[in-house]
Parts: sequence; structure tokens; C-alpha cells
Amino acid sequence: MTRTIGNIRSTEHSTQGVWPLRTQAVSYIGSACVVQGSSDFDLTDLTAVCCRFPDRHVTLDGDVITVWPSTRRDG
Repeated sequence: MTRTIGNIRSTEHSTQGVWPLRTQAVSYIGSACVVQGSSDFDLTDLTAVCCRFPDRHVTLDGDVITVWPSTRRDG
């Protein structure tokens, strides 16, 4: 059985200079952010997204950059 993970917000408009040039869509699933590209992103693109989310774990997998939700700190 699958479970929906909170809010899925529709694609954000790509504003020039805000996201890497290859960006086709930016979506949010809860507090996670998924950046989809028209072709594979490179390390420069990854660095640009990391700078937008300095305290978050960011991964690159070809044409997708994922900004993972912040970890909760107990206590």
C-alpha cells in the first residue's frame, strides 16, 4: 500500500538566473524540491542549487537534482 507524502505543489516557473539553464521543471513534494532538466546537469548546476539551499542535502542524478527535506532534530 502506498501513502501520499503531504503536499505536491505544481511546477514553479523557471526564472532566468534563478535555476540552472537546463531546468525544465521545479516541483515540490512537501519540503523536498525536485529540479528536472532538459539534459544532464553538471557539477556547476549542482553547486548553484546547493547555494540556494545551503543547509540541505542535495543530490545529482543525471537530469534530476533533488533537494532533500531537512532532518528533524529531536531534543
